[in-house]
Amino acid sequence: MDGKQLAEIVDRRLRQRMDMTREYSDSDLRAVIGSCVDEMEARVPMKDIDREGLITEVFNVRRRTGIIQPYIEDDSVNEIMINGTDGIFIERDGTLTECAERYSSKEELFHSIQSMLSWANRTVNESNPIVDARLSGGARINVVLNPAAINGPIVTIRKFTHRRFTMDDFIKNGTLTEDMAEYIIRTVERGGSIIISGGTSSGKTTFMNMLADYIPKDKRIITIEDSAELMIRHRNTVRLETRNSNTEGRGEINMRALIKTALRMRPDRLIIGEVRDESALDLLTAMCTGHSGSMSTIHANSAADTLVRLETMALWEGHVGSEAIKRMIASGVDVIVFLERNDRGRVLKEIAEVGGGDNGEIRLERIF
Repeated sequence: MDGKQLAEIVDRRLRQRMDMTREYSDSDLRAVIGSCVDEMEARVPMKDIDREGLITEVFNVRRRTGIIQPYIEDDSVNEIMINGTDGIFIERDGTLTECAERYSSKEELFHSIQSMLSWANRTVNESNPIVDARLSGGARINVVLNPAAINGPIVTIRKFTHRRFTMDDFIKNGTLTEDMAEYIIRTVERGGSIIISGGTSSGKTTFMNMLADYIPKDKRIITIEDSAELMIRHRNTVRLETRNSNTEGRGEINMRALIKTALRMRPDRLIIGEVRDESALDLLTAMCTGHSGSMSTIHANSAADTLVRLETMALWEGHVGSEAIKRMIASGVDVIVFLERNDRGRVLKEIAEVGGGDNGEIRLERIF
């Protein structure tokens, strides 16, 4: 029996032994693998087998990501997209490229998916075919199986750079001008509330992370995210993260609950990773009740479209009318920053100030 066959047997035994209701540290996982190897050694002679090497091989299968591991470790790769067994694509510096590697079977891919999700204490199956989770390195993974994905399993892994960009970096690479930078810095320092909008992968989170550096050091910051990406350097920072329900449908902690909790934690500045549902109303409420200087991101196609999206999502809550929400937007939101990704890279396209207008409408004044 060769080493690969042994690793497959140990991994199969490991899947039976693992408790999917708990999260394993690296040392815990190695210990469980070691006990599986001990059980094999009690039944099958393994004199010529490197025990530690076998444990490491099984550990890597569980903790690492197989044939896509080189792209996980490549800092220049932002996104990895696995289209079933049809192919693997990566995004590097805004350009999509098809990889030479591909999974030989859906079973191999599914096994790799289960290995990646095991770290996050998540499972995916036919009854639960769509899963979002965070990998051990901080990357965000989305999995869609059949029947939701016809040519699935489909896997999308969004990586987050550990490099901290500065305002000078954004000026040098042409994202914005010095005048824009000066205006935005003043807005953050004086406590203006900012909504950063843009399309997918337009750099919203990276930009907001950089802006947080200009929050005065004597302020208490609370961040709320679906997947922890922000790297705030302030000493007085509290980080909150949402949690999906478990396999029994329990234990969910959503964005709305965390915003309400954060308001009881004496925040000076709230930073919301992204609003994408009725939690927009809770964000507006916070901005209108003494928590100026808050920031959040939102998917939108322009500064004007940002207002429509914000109002629409707040209306989903169902208990507040359009007129009241518009007044909250006009009162709570000070500035909208719109980012766009094009052939030249990521560019700040608009900076607009928000205010109240005639007949209850929202006034949007484009500054840049």
